[in-house]
Amino acid sequence: MKTREELLNSPSTLIDEMDINFFYEDISFRLNQSENTKKWIAAIVEAEDYLITELNYIFCSDTYLHKINLDFLNHDTYTDIITFDNRETEKREIQGEIYISVDRVKENAGIYKKPFEQELHRVIIHGVLHLLGYQDKSEAEKKEMRKKEEACLSLQNLN
Repeated sequence: MKTREELLNSPSTLIDEMDINFFYEDISFRLNQSENTKKWIAAIVEAEDYLITELNYIFCSDTYLHKINLDFLNHDTYTDIITFDNRETEKREIQGEIYISVDRVKENAGIYKKPFEQELHRVIIHGVLHLLGYQDKSEAEKKEMRKKEEACLSLQNLN
């Protein structure tokens, strides 16, 4: 794997980050350091030898995400994230939508005694890891996902 500096300064990473978008629904929250976050996401995707064609993050309320969970997945539960893979082929590309409940992230940060920004970035990259093919259904998959999240978080540049 490349170093953090190599990943964040890679020319192709600069192209990929233009295909990452942040939207906000039903909340007043705005992502801090969005450009650094885009570079970080793009670097992770590039390190996995994928290309981002379109990646949309929608930051929203618990109510908004709960409705999506009911309407699209038929799950009557609150969750911190829902990821939709919109690829039409099996190519090594990312095309998807990641919905994140800021309310749930705040609550989970308190439960796990983590800073809000750290928990938010863990959830941000969790969705990307799903789009990269990582799963978290079994205990072994959950352990691998957590290990991958921690590795990705260690690469972030929030300065």
